[in-house]
Amino acid sequence: MGDGRMVRTDTLIAGSTGDWEVVVGLEVHAQVASKAKLFSGAATEFGAAPNTQVSLVDAAMPGMLPVINQGCIDQAVRTGLGLNAQINLKSVFDRKNYFYPDLPQGYQISQYKQPIVGAGKVEIEVDGETHTIGIERLHLEQDAGKLIHDQHPDYSLVDLNRSGVALMEIVSKPDLRSAKQAQAYVSKLRSILRYLGTCDGDMEKGNLRADVNVSVRRKGAQEFGTRCEIKNVNSIRFIGQAIETEARRQIDILEEGGSIEQETRLFDPARGETRSMRSKEEAHDYRYFPDPDLLPLELTQEYVEGLQRQLPELPDAKLQRFMRAYKLSAYDARVLTAERDNADFFEAVARGASGQPRDGKMVANWVVNELFGRLNKEGRTIASNPVSSTQLGSIIDLIGSGAISGKIAKDVFEIVWSEGGDPAEIVEQRGLKQLTDTGAIASAIDAIIAANPDKVAAAKAKPAMLGWFVGQVMKATGGKANPQAVNALLKAKLGLT
Repeated sequence: MGDGRMVRTDTLIAGSTGDWEVVVGLEVHAQVASKAKLFSGAATEFGAAPNTQVSLVDAAMPGMLPVINQGCIDQAVRTGLGLNAQINLKSVFDRKNYFYPDLPQGYQISQYKQPIVGAGKVEIEVDGETHTIGIERLHLEQDAGKLIHDQHPDYSLVDLNRSGVALMEIVSKPDLRSAKQAQAYVSKLRSILRYLGTCDGDMEKGNLRADVNVSVRRKGAQEFGTRCEIKNVNSIRFIGQAIETEARRQIDILEEGGSIEQETRLFDPARGETRSMRSKEEAHDYRYFPDPDLLPLELTQEYVEGLQRQLPELPDAKLQRFMRAYKLSAYDARVLTAERDNADFFEAVARGASGQPRDGKMVANWVVNELFGRLNKEGRTIASNPVSSTQLGSIIDLIGSGAISGKIAKDVFEIVWSEGGDPAEIVEQRGLKQLTDTGAIASAIDAIIAANPDKVAAAKAKPAMLGWFVGQVMKATGGKANPQAVNALLKAKLGLT
């Protein structure tokens, strides 16, 4: 079917000759959160002027020897523990040989047969179903520099600032069966890394990117098809698009009687297509061998256990605790725990400044709907949120005490967002306190009933008309009337009790 008209059914793609299954494996490259590079003391800060963060080791000057950064080892082990993975007490650094201008040594120091982290797993949820995705390995390696092709018409420039920056390559097993699963997996992996503090997950800066391996096979087939690798995809949205696009391309070729060539491709989001880069290299093409300048890395069990004890509460554990402790739905708990800063903010509000816990469901409603909604609308994150946990907690307390209604609370939230200030003082100074005087509310109701005899008759015949009267009373009282009192008094006066 060359016109691309394919229909998805769960994880299957319907082609003109039958159903196909997509098989995906991901190699995620995560920049280690470290101020120095993997084998040198050069800085790693993003955005520095070209070639200003390059040591003699990074530039491969003769006689310069690599010295391993202990902090990067700590981060890799902590990540492995966060992925429920096997920590290998002995690992080896290898030379991976290939020749590009942005790789000064002519080889990359990486790990091959003996990585620092072995098999692990990550759980994801897609469309209400939980899937366990296997991790094959995590290894440490140094990044290459950067080639810049658009600064001069006759030649390319080389920036070695990234040369030697520490990367963790996290390799999944081919357990993913759809673009949505792959996106959920990368989102979950990014969340775990950010909770651990081992990678900032900033995909715009290239600090987290993925090589996406895609193949297709007939429904029910056991053998994997020939895979193509899509290099350096740097957004979760593009990962999904790249998988869908490449799967369609492969199915079209196979259904027309062709075959898939194993190769490395690039995804062009502007054109919505993948393009061939080069034939796919195999391990033997890189001529791996142990780096003679680096001894095998040997860890102790005590060292690993010490890092294990220091791990923070991770997303899955926090999600379960939020559901249990705050009586949250799975959806709200998942939204709140996706980012550590968001979870911390919610919990600061829910715990209460005085140690008196607030209603978890009400807090979640305000954080997820009002606060996150406004942050998303303005393109902000919780880090640039103008409403503190103390201020939001005060607004919720004012609702709970009956001082203000939910509608007025939203007005107070808007004032705090735009102007700042203490919510309780704002309510007092601006006369926003809720009207609870039943005499005043009854007087407003009497006036509305007297002015609308036809509506009164309609309400007695159709009790749903009560809502119209509630709206009129709230309007007459400037939205300050206590809604419960309004409903009770209206029902009594209209004879609807």
